[in-house]
Parts: sequence; structure tokens; C-alpha cells
Amino acid sequence: MITVTEKAVSEIKRLQEKDPTAVGAMLRVMVVGGGCSGMSYKLGFDNQSVAGSDKVFEYGDVKVVCDAKSFLYLSGITLDFTDGLNGTGFVFSNPNAKRTCGCGTSFSA
Repeated sequence: MITVTEKAVSEIKRLQEKDPTAVGAMLRVMVVGGGCSGMSYKLGFDNQSVAGSDKVFEYGDVKVVCDAKSFLYLSGITLDFTDGLNGTGFVFSNPNAKRTCGCGTSFSA
């Protein structure tokens, strides 16, 4: 399961309202190679149809989708949004990460 906090859901909706191409789109959460620790998180709006192996999670009218390969690394994560003094952006809390970089955008499993 991928948990998305209320604050993150609100930010996703706000971003969808700002971008006409994102209205009604799903938020795709992925893991890609790269970053300081070996793997990085990637977020993007996706209007494509869901593949049979994709995992889909619904939070009201916000849908979050993850491909099966990425889900191996993302199962159990919490996606939050922060707008504090230390920066603004989405924050991943990943219990599968053995090591993370200082900025929190990459990890190793």
C-alpha cells in the first residue's frame, strides 16, 4: 500500500487545477535509477490507461498509481507534503530504504 496524507492530497489537487493537462490524471509514483544513494523517486501526472500489473490507490478523487517493479521498493511508503522553513515539496517516508541521501530524494534498498 502507498499512503498519501491529506496535505499531499490537497497539494496534488492544487497542482491539477493549475495544469489543464493534469485535470483528471492519476499521479504516477515511480522509482528510477540515479541520485546520491542509487534510486530516486519520480512523480508525474499520467493520463494513460492503467496497466494490468499497476497498483492503484484512491484518496477521494485523487488516484495514485505505481508500476509493479517500483512497488517492490515503494510498498508501505507514506507520501506527504511539507511547506515548512526547511523547504517545500513532497516527502517520502520509506520503511524499505536502508539508506537515504541528505535531501531525501534518493535511497538504497
